[in-house]
Amino acid sequence: MIKYLGCLSGFLLLLGAGANAQSVKDAIHTNIDILTSSAMHGRGYVQNGVEQASVFIQRRFKEYKLKPVTADGTFIQGYSFGINTFPGIMSLNIDGKELTAGADYLIDASSVSYGSTDKKIKVIDLQQITTKAAWRKTLNSFDEQYVYSLEHVDSFCKFFSENPRKFAGQLPRGAFIIPQTAKLTWEVAQDTIAATVFYVKKEVLPTHMKMAAVNVLSHFEPKQKCENVVACVPGEVKDTFVAITAHFDHLGMMGDAAMFPGASDNASGTAMLIYLASYFAAHPQHYSILFIAFSGEEVGLLGSSFYVSHPVVPLGKIKFLTNIDIMGDATDGVTVVNATEYPHQFTMLNQLNDAHHYIPIIKSRGKAANSDHYYFSEAGVPSFFFYSNGGKGYYHDVFDKGDAVTLNNVDGVASLLIDFLGNIN
Repeated sequence: MIKYLGCLSGFLLLLGAGANAQSVKDAIHTNIDILTSSAMHGRGYVQNGVEQASVFIQRRFKEYKLKPVTADGTFIQGYSFGINTFPGIMSLNIDGKELTAGADYLIDASSVSYGSTDKKIKVIDLQQITTKAAWRKTLNSFDEQYVYSLEHVDSFCKFFSENPRKFAGQLPRGAFIIPQTAKLTWEVAQDTIAATVFYVKKEVLPTHMKMAAVNVLSHFEPKQKCENVVACVPGEVKDTFVAITAHFDHLGMMGDAAMFPGASDNASGTAMLIYLASYFAAHPQHYSILFIAFSGEEVGLLGSSFYVSHPVVPLGKIKFLTNIDIMGDATDGVTVVNATEYPHQFTMLNQLNDAHHYIPIIKSRGKAANSDHYYFSEAGVPSFFFYSNGGKGYYHDVFDKGDAVTLNNVDGVASLLIDFLGNIN
């Protein structure tokens, strides 16, 4: 039976008056604006961006009087990993025109430093290469006195059944341009390659390119210190937990000018987690509520993987975990990953939404290794991953800014999450 009465005071606060409902949006948007500000440097691994985001979350937890759960009495669980970064100059000039980092081009995240004045551009059409022997010959022919533009890389990879993401790793030392017709989407990398590779919008490239100048500073940090932020609100049953998680890291900086704010991914989820922390701090539940803000998600779910291997609260003490990633616009409701794995909880979620009409629709999805719920689920912790459906489609790009996040229906999502988490039994 669904325990509606347990969260009644919360519903009155969140749903009773339009001004109060708007205040939920205001609170979430305020934290998104802080997390996406230039002071956070994209919450990545340049200029201590991810560390500053951690400090901010800790400050919020202290403000709400959440309790630490780590052995040393802090909110911090530290770990480290290797990361390739771009802390300085990032310049690509084609025929005298300086292209805009982030908007016109991205650098392959594994690229190394490179510096040159104008060099001639050689164009190679990879559709003309139809054998592995011809490709090996081409690789051996590359000369550092040129900058190479490699046309039709996607067709080449499809022909040879290769992963386009691993293509750059085959290239030798030198500078390479790979024209792009698809959306530019960046990532971070834990390794380096020999080459310096740029993915450039085809529309900004001259029809007949002649000269290019390239200047890039990269730095590989073998032991980047990082941390998860962990806290709780004790419940009536203090040694059993319902967990709420979100990752606060993002891609950071690509050079000294291009910042990736990560408003939707995942300042929005982190801001929702912070809002829920403020709510549950004022409204303790039957079970203790565990809050975990992960770093390292964009590098490959590293923070959550580390937690599962080194749990602060034992995994067996977590009754259910709800992960929030991309919570900027729920115009078309939310999708729940692992819905098919936990049908009882998914049914309850829909019953609550049907009763209160929080959001337009809750979509079901199966297992997916696409966010921080994954390693918990694989370790036997019942887990959902919520993400919103809507927005302008900005993702892993320089346009994912705070002012592009609408927060449509996100106050309803907050109400649904509070209701759902309060009814876990």
